[in-house]
Amino acid sequence: MDDWAAWLGPTYLGPGQIALRLGAAIAFSCLIGLDRELKNKPLGLRTNMMVALGAASFCVILTELLHLPNPGPNASKIDAGRVVEGIIGGIGFLGAGAIIQERERIRGATTGAGIWAVGAIGVAAGFGFYLIAGLITALTLFVLTVLGLLERGKSD
Repeated sequence: MDDWAAWLGPTYLGPGQIALRLGAAIAFSCLIGLDRELKNKPLGLRTNMMVALGAASFCVILTELLHLPNPGPNASKIDAGRVVEGIIGGIGFLGAGAIIQERERIRGATTGAGIWAVGAIGVAAGFGFYLIAGLITALTLFVLTVLGLLERGKSD
């Protein structure tokens, strides 16, 4: 095991915690992706999972950077808020790509907003806030399914 630890390098979180955070992001976002997939929406299972995994990965990397054993002179310049801001902006760009305007009708707005919520799930899981990630997942599913039924005939 010592050989593996030397090869992997030192981590603040440890391999188990990193795997748990990334796995949680995939598991929670899988539920949203399945909902979208079953409804034949443009951004389905894999896309939702990849967005959450990417967001969680950046958060895990940020956590590791903030806890480097020998951070060097530029470590104090790392701004966690700006990293999260970049994640949110990138995911917003992805979500905007899902929105299509046809004549007098806009399609895909719910899908675009959903991908943004999945990004929030990834950020929460990446920082180890599993309760928050679970609540975001549950509320997103509620909005997509229960409230979607109330729209009667409207497509998202």
